[in-house]
Amino acid sequence: MKIVSVAQMRDLERRAAEEGLSTSALMDNAGLAVARATREWLGETGDQCIVVLVGPGNNGGDGLVAARHLREWGSIVFIYLAASRPDNDPNYKLATEKGIPCNLASQDKDGNKLANLVSSAHAVLDCLFGTGKARPLSGVYKRILEQIHQAKQERPELNLIAVDLPSGLDADTGAIDPATPECDLTITLGYPKLGLFSFPGAAKLGTLVVADIGIPPHLAQDIQVELITQAWARSVLPPRPLDANKSSFGKALVVSGSINYIGAAYLACCGAIRVGAGLVTLATPQSLQPILATKLTEVTYLPLPEAQPGVTSSEAASLLLEWLPQYNVLLLGCGLGQSQPTTEFVQRVLLSLPEEDCPALVLDADGLNILAKSPQWWQNVRGDAILTPHPGEMSRLCGLSIEEIQSDRLGVAQQMAGRWGKTVVLKGAHTVVASPDGLVRISAVANPGLASAGTGDVLAGVIAGLLSQGLKPFEAACCGVYLHGAAGEMVAGELGNAGIIASDLLPALPRVIKKTKGG
Repeated sequence: MKIVSVAQMRDLERRAAEEGLSTSALMDNAGLAVARATREWLGETGDQCIVVLVGPGNNGGDGLVAARHLREWGSIVFIYLAASRPDNDPNYKLATEKGIPCNLASQDKDGNKLANLVSSAHAVLDCLFGTGKARPLSGVYKRILEQIHQAKQERPELNLIAVDLPSGLDADTGAIDPATPECDLTITLGYPKLGLFSFPGAAKLGTLVVADIGIPPHLAQDIQVELITQAWARSVLPPRPLDANKSSFGKALVVSGSINYIGAAYLACCGAIRVGAGLVTLATPQSLQPILATKLTEVTYLPLPEAQPGVTSSEAASLLLEWLPQYNVLLLGCGLGQSQPTTEFVQRVLLSLPEEDCPALVLDADGLNILAKSPQWWQNVRGDAILTPHPGEMSRLCGLSIEEIQSDRLGVAQQMAGRWGKTVVLKGAHTVVASPDGLVRISAVANPGLASAGTGDVLAGVIAGLLSQGLKPFEAACCGVYLHGAAGEMVAGELGNAGIIASDLLPALPRVIKKTKGG
């Protein structure tokens, strides 16, 4: 599913009009879609009271159409006009012909009328502003939204439903006005907007529903940003033929672990195994191998020479490179540490990767931190490696501050993927995956339960496991992000989003794959 900017959405509407789908037809489609989504959210809408806040532009027109349909279906509907509509507005005329009471904010200076309407309402539809130019909310608009906020505080059961996006939220950046409401449901029209996946705006949406308004899909085919959906993940999940053997599903070599981060090796290897990799070998400091073998019984081992107990020696690089041709994926970095011997080991490995028949490469955690110490590092890492940084690691890799990265996650990931010629997985709420050729996919998941140590190691292992089964780097990265996020949502649904630990995700991964396939 495409994700669009305001300019792209306007262009889609213009081109749709050129193909015969007028603005009034789009508005009719949008209003009907809003009414249907509202009815589905509220359940049986008969006898339920719904207050529709109507702004001056097309978003207000969408609200008028929705109000008319809800009234026809039996709801008790009131319209509250922030500003008067033009006399020739057909949707306003149709709403009044349906007998829907219309209240004008200019005749409700003290807000008592709105307060009385909302006091008995089951839902309020925010149709004040859509994707128009972002503006500070003031005057009557600020007053209306502050009243709605107060009503929600007093009556938490009141449903706040935003049409297209909550008023005051910048559709491109996710910036918000202080008066922007915190909604229970956001019904975005046509395509989701970029700002809906950027904070702080993303925290205001509640549940996000995308309503089809009839724009022909071919008009959006060249848009490069997409949402990672279950349907897309299903389309790329690797097949599991009945006559398979372990070689059918690839071999991954995981270089992970150090004296302070033993668990990272376990989590990364299990992530790869749990998504179906045929064979996983763990290369880890030799003194840690007996410890990990008590818990990791399904992997094979390559014990690495140590500079000191639990610290990989730089001399281990030659041994690793000897084993490398046996594998089709190399995952490097989870929990390795950044000691001088380990730094030299990582640098030797990366500088010595073969020109041809080189395993697909996933770099995570300390692999990235060590990489960032080398100027122009991307010139020394061959091919389309997958980099999986969190914002701090991304900052070290690209030289931007964390604040700069977080303020434009999509733009930074897209720019750096192109500059480096690598696939970038910028982790965090609504993880961004960017390919070297400009394609970007965004995760729908923002789950605080995943904000705990070790979940990134699981993700790196999941991506490596998918790569081993033949997915292309960008596909493996996006599908890995989807499965990891869906596993987090599954666990949060059972446990809540506090107290989730990384290993909770592991048994959920096969169940998520089964669910994604429709099983």
